[in-house]
Amino acid sequence: MYNLILFGPPGSGKGTQAELLVKQYGFLHISTGDMFRFELKNNTALGQEARAYMDRGDLVPDEVTIAMLRKRVEENPDVTGIIFDGFPRTDPQAAALNELMEKLGSQIDALILLDINEDEVVRRILGRGATSGRADDMKQDTIRTRYQNFVNYTNPVYDYYNKMGLAHKVDGMQKIVQVALAVDNIVSAEVKD
Repeated sequence: MYNLILFGPPGSGKGTQAELLVKQYGFLHISTGDMFRFELKNNTALGQEARAYMDRGDLVPDEVTIAMLRKRVEENPDVTGIIFDGFPRTDPQAAALNELMEKLGSQIDALILLDINEDEVVRRILGRGATSGRADDMKQDTIRTRYQNFVNYTNPVYDYYNKMGLAHKVDGMQKIVQVALAVDNIVSAEVKD
């Protein structure tokens, strides 16, 4: 099983690249945002636990997120690999994810950073907001704050995996097909090993 983290700021194309990898390799795509929405919408036990924190304005603890991830992985035992999208966001989450994968008899094989600059993030998300209707996709100040939060708080996860020799950087400023080719070059080289 091949497990990778698609990593990058909002609007970097993680979802698009994940879709392409799912089609090509049959990987399971786990987007933590989608996972949370599913658990909350279906009022599962984990969703109720997460909602209790969210209703108080607190962050959902890593243990709850990891429990959701574990459930999702265990529900899909026959996949050829997993793409983690939106998690981990901190070094402690990276350590928790590594521990979970070890318990499941696997490991993280790669982190691929889709590297794009702040102005491109703003351009892409404003474009997405025009069609999605999401309020957080239509305000330039909010988008810039989200980008800076990624740089300041989430980007260190790249260094965490880089120290293990697992981090790769792809120029996310290229056209989708060029990014896909670069991502596939990394994945296919490792899947064949």
